[in-house]
Amino acid sequence: MRDTVYFLVFEGFADWQAALALCEIRRPGDWLVRTAGFSSAAVVSMGGLTVSPDVTLAQIDVERAALLVVPGGHLWQRGDGDAAVAAIRRVHDGGAPVAAIDSGVLALARSGLLDGCRHTGNWAGHIDRHVPTYAGATQYDAGVLAVSDGGVITASHLGSVEFAREVIHTLDLYSASDRELWYRLFKHAQMPPWCVGDVAAAA
Repeated sequence: MRDTVYFLVFEGFADWQAALALCEIRRPGDWLVRTAGFSSAAVVSMGGLTVSPDVTLAQIDVERAALLVVPGGHLWQRGDGDAAVAAIRRVHDGGAPVAAIDSGVLALARSGLLDGCRHTGNWAGHIDRHVPTYAGATQYDAGVLAVSDGGVITASHLGSVEFAREVIHTLDLYSASDRELWYRLFKHAQMPPWCVGDVAAAA
């Protein structure tokens, strides 16, 4: 049963980028969110939060994985993190989607997953600059902040809300109409119709 969403943590990971997505994943209570690290040692996020990984990358249960989330961090721009690149490929090959935001997209490119699907990132040329083996430039979409294709979600560092929307859709959280209301609320501060009435009454 695929009931676990894994979130990759490492020294200096960008803690805010997937926070909204993770909150929505946990809200229904149907999914288990577990942090995965290169080792079991505690790490400190970019924002100064200390996190002790629940499992190591080697302990990710591919059969239970519903999604693997890869946040940004300077690690990827240095070209480090080979064990994570291998885990990304293993999870995707095992039938689960993978999602990356900001420079975490570089790890997906290094795994080869972006060579055959529509994707995006921080800006055109960013992936080429850091991943010499990248062969998916013709499928790069500079016109969106996040996109999902072929079991792969990618997002710009400016697209946290769009990233969460793609994750919500991939995991089939909420109805299609509720997903649209959710996006309008968090992206444009447009309250749902029933909330507008409540706010007016309270005033």
